[in-house]
Amino acid sequence: MDAYRLTQFAHGGGCACKIPPGELERVVAGLAGSVPAKDPAADLLVGLDGGDDAAVVRLDGTRGLVLTTDFFTPVVDDPYDWGRIAAANALSDVYAMGGRPVVAVNLLAWPRDVLPTELATEVLRGGVDVAHPAGCHVAGGHSVDDPEPKYGLAVTGSVELDRMIRNDAGRPGLPLTLTKPLGIGVLNSRHKATGERFPQAVEAMVALNRDAADAATAAGIRCGTDVTGFGLLGHAYKLARASGVTAVVDAAAVPYLDGAVDTARAGYVSGGTRRNLDWVRPHTGLDGVDELTALLLADAQTSGGLLLAGEIPGAAVVGELVPRGEHALVVRT
Repeated sequence: MDAYRLTQFAHGGGCACKIPPGELERVVAGLAGSVPAKDPAADLLVGLDGGDDAAVVRLDGTRGLVLTTDFFTPVVDDPYDWGRIAAANALSDVYAMGGRPVVAVNLLAWPRDVLPTELATEVLRGGVDVAHPAGCHVAGGHSVDDPEPKYGLAVTGSVELDRMIRNDAGRPGLPLTLTKPLGIGVLNSRHKATGERFPQAVEAMVALNRDAADAATAAGIRCGTDVTGFGLLGHAYKLARASGVTAVVDAAAVPYLDGAVDTARAGYVSGGTRRNLDWVRPHTGLDGVDELTALLLADAQTSGGLLLAGEIPGAAVVGELVPRGEHALVVRT
């Protein structure tokens, strides 16, 4: 099975293959707020309006149901690692809302005439091996024959409504904390291009955001998101826009995985990362920020960390929220 390089069977990889954020917003424009006020579905507490990571529906006076789905093309060549990464990434949307995943179903697209089914088995095994330690059942799913391999999960979780995290609850004076280093995207791009393996990137991607979410809710943090395909700048911009504040990012405080800066300098930057930067640039104060730094801050992450409006132990404080100014986002050098 080592003869197959899965990343070569897809046009993109991981969250870098997302539809560009600006284009996606045009696609869904007009769909937000479409539920009539008297409809029973008015118990939809979090939907499209703020661009949050998952939907939340009220179950009763204290609890909510969290629903999300995430899937993508291979981000690494090893099928088991890809399964683990895709599962951790899908579960992250629930953690980003302050919730806990309960049950998931598989989503699998497979070029059955091109790739052996044994590889698909390894992908699914990787997903299960990440979901089970998270306390999340994996119960069946859906598969299709597809020219490109794709894998992910549809996840249902639960959240205590008074502990829910959302991206429109930020207020001036709160610090911004990042729970995983950046650089996953550029290292994955290099892996796809050269076949080099980067264990530090795999380790970061398979790490669950469970402990960070628990620490955040325990600290009373109610505003946050996860950092995935739109990069740190893209997700910080969405949070600031939804909250009506300006997010200030201190570039010197942002941590990176070993080798990420040199890899970006060597040119291994995905098209998704460049589109991220193009999207946020009109809304961002980038005075004095060199292009390499801007691209790294916009790097399309796969299964990245949480970006929280508040502090938790052991995580890097990378900026702050301030009253809304000329830009929704400012990068400080």
